[in-house]
Amino acid sequence: MGRQGYRLPHRSETMKLALGQINPTVGDLAGNTARMIEAAKQAASGGAGLVIFPELAVSGYPPRDLVEIRRYLERNESELQRLARETSHLGIAVIAGYAGPSDQAEHQAATNCAAYLRGGQVVGRQRKMLLPTYDVFDEWRYFAPAESQQVWEHDGCRIAVTICEDVWNDKQFWDRRRYERDPIEELAQQGVDLIINIAASPYHMHKRKLRLDMISATARRWSVPIAVVNQVGGNDQLIFDGSSVVVGPDGAVRAQARSFGEDLVFYDTATNEGDIRPHSEDECGAVYEALVLGTRDYVRKCGFQSVIIGLSGGMDSSLTAVIAVDALGAENVMGVGMPGPHSSAGSINDAQQLAEALQIRFEIISINSAYASMTQALAPAFGDRPPDTAEENLQARLRGDTVMALSNKFGSMVLTTGNKSECAVGYCTLYGDMAGGLAVISDVPKTLVYKLARLANQRHPGAIPESVFTKPPSAELRPDQKDTDSLPPYEVLDPILQLYVEQYADPSTIAEKLDVSEDLVRDVTSKVDRNEYKRQQAAPGLRVTSKAFGMGRRFPIAQRYSP
Repeated sequence: MGRQGYRLPHRSETMKLALGQINPTVGDLAGNTARMIEAAKQAASGGAGLVIFPELAVSGYPPRDLVEIRRYLERNESELQRLARETSHLGIAVIAGYAGPSDQAEHQAATNCAAYLRGGQVVGRQRKMLLPTYDVFDEWRYFAPAESQQVWEHDGCRIAVTICEDVWNDKQFWDRRRYERDPIEELAQQGVDLIINIAASPYHMHKRKLRLDMISATARRWSVPIAVVNQVGGNDQLIFDGSSVVVGPDGAVRAQARSFGEDLVFYDTATNEGDIRPHSEDECGAVYEALVLGTRDYVRKCGFQSVIIGLSGGMDSSLTAVIAVDALGAENVMGVGMPGPHSSAGSINDAQQLAEALQIRFEIISINSAYASMTQALAPAFGDRPPDTAEENLQARLRGDTVMALSNKFGSMVLTTGNKSECAVGYCTLYGDMAGGLAVISDVPKTLVYKLARLANQRHPGAIPESVFTKPPSAELRPDQKDTDSLPPYEVLDPILQLYVEQYADPSTIAEKLDVSEDLVRDVTSKVDRNEYKRQQAAPGLRVTSKAFGMGRRFPIAQRYSP
């Protein structure tokens, strides 16, 4: 049942607000504040009386152990005061997130806080109440929670500010709630005209729809409009999609920012109407945009301008190259073909054709002579043992040495090209194809790689040759090698991995659900478990599924549990 007596503010109490969807960089306190000042100027020029920025907008999210540094929290406060001063003449109020000190000596040192700025002053502060500690989140480690929620009055409107997780606990939406308290319920019962939620809600597939469905359901339940301003951009392994939104008391979308890009949109409380940007519901396209954004931000925020990719002529490296071009520009991408003793002429031709279509620099550096020298040097130690994975992986490691040498020489970051299916079962070589600074598609299953590649070819017609789509996947480390020599077909493998890695299903359940052999499932899950040591030495990867290898999946390396 909705709260009785809700009314939209009277026209004399109209409030035009702006959603300031910005892309902050963790730790760039001055730069993030400058972004907000510029956006506030644009919002004021558009007639807004209030502009809202995301969770921890001053700090960037997630700041992790930076909040353990007292000086870091002090600088958050000084930049917040600067934001107040430099927007005071604009005639606009500001709500922004920042990391502040905690006064609870027995608890964590910091707070995840929202500030209400007006007339050059900080006139209100609100802490985050619900602190997520699951999946990629670890906020209980860092922040002291709020004990209560405040309602502020702004130009005749009663507004309440919540922070991200505070809206994710509606007992009528979720089958199982994570927290006893519901900040939205507590605020709605006090009587509010507008609930504001500043957020740093990271993207994964289908998250945008889930978030909107939840916000709409909550708005309908309490018959109150809700404005969500979400961070956009990539910070380390996390990608934030933005998709900021205002939903009316009927749950309908009244204002909406774009996904995967900075934006400034307006909403008028008197008319209950605002700007609505086009919003694609195609999830494959969303994954592609997320990978482009995540790659651009990771490379740039780490201080690099250009990247190097080993181009094998295969699907994974081809897709990675197209993403890199869209993220950084063709002039900042170098492809390197590194033929070895088992490379096919067709693979080199495919790599060269891709490079020409994308107009990127392409170098061919053979590893044949280096491989011959290394095998000769190792021969006395190897003795009469037959060739095996040692010789195969030597080729991959020589390629890793080659791209890393080019990285050192040109100051470019190496992008690794392994997909999630390979990473899951250890079909990758430490210090070989795993060498690099960012694993762009390490959370993309192989079957999705092919779909993304088709999408990439729509954006860059014919860039990935058709032969790359039709030839059997191969590492080309031994004669006539194919991935299916060691793995089941990816159409079989990927559903098994999805259930085991993302849903923690046990092998017997997986076998029954997919109607496949339980022995096959156990072989796959055993490979996943045995290769944790490899994945924890891999380059950081961009998260696009609900459970990626990395910060959101924390398994021990040395362990003997078996399902």
